[in-house]
Amino acid sequence: MIHTITTSDGCDIAYRLSGQAEAPVLLLLHSLGASMDMWAPQVEVLGDRFRLLRPDARGHGRSDAPAGDYTLPRLGEDVLELLTALAIPRAHVCGLSMGGMVAMWLAVHAARHVDRLVLSNTAAWMGPPAAWEERMSLVRAHGMAAVTEPTLARWFTPAFHARAPAAIEPVRQTLLATEPAGYLGCCAALRDMDQRPTLATITAPTLVIVGEADPSTPPALGEAIHAAIAGSRLVSLPAAHLANFEQAGTYNATLAAFLQ
Repeated sequence: MIHTITTSDGCDIAYRLSGQAEAPVLLLLHSLGASMDMWAPQVEVLGDRFRLLRPDARGHGRSDAPAGDYTLPRLGEDVLELLTALAIPRAHVCGLSMGGMVAMWLAVHAARHVDRLVLSNTAAWMGPPAAWEERMSLVRAHGMAAVTEPTLARWFTPAFHARAPAAIEPVRQTLLATEPAGYLGCCAALRDMDQRPTLATITAPTLVIVGEADPSTPPALGEAIHAAIAGSRLVSLPAAHLANFEQAGTYNATLAAFLQ
């Protein structure tokens, strides 16, 4: 069942809370242009071991999409307000791409709420800003259809496109249905983000996952995160950007082993 909370600035954030009621909470944070449904390959397997909390980020899915630029701290505060509303003092946090960027922010600025941390197919900095401006201009002029197919080409390898078109179709529909204002707002947050100076302050046990064939956040970006966070582990999967889809079985086993 979908529920919502209203944040301190009046934005409704949608979420699902499912899985084992008494189990540790695993917060799953999705990528730019996706929604909580991105985690469908994880729900059945990990729901037997964890209480799964899956929000739709501001501007995405069933959450509100206010106009204007968002910031990474605002996206992080949305998550903190959700945890407070649900009386969840501490959770494992797994974020992929944009979700990983929010997860990093939480681990730095709200460390007491983070148990174990998984940073998947993500980056601490996603420059240059001009590349984001170009993408934002394209969406302003032509809508989400202009970026959907190029995004899918980065998110999945050609082999996965060939063998699993039915699995990709819901992801395509989510991208197309994303409110342009929400997508643009989050693009601005990622454009302005640079978490490289604070990575070394993360103390939560951390797993970094990279996709060997990921053109959106290439392995070198994940390797840099791993190098900066003391004691972190690095796992490389034969996948593009949405490794949780393309290598779901290995991804789920890797998460479960690290979190338990």
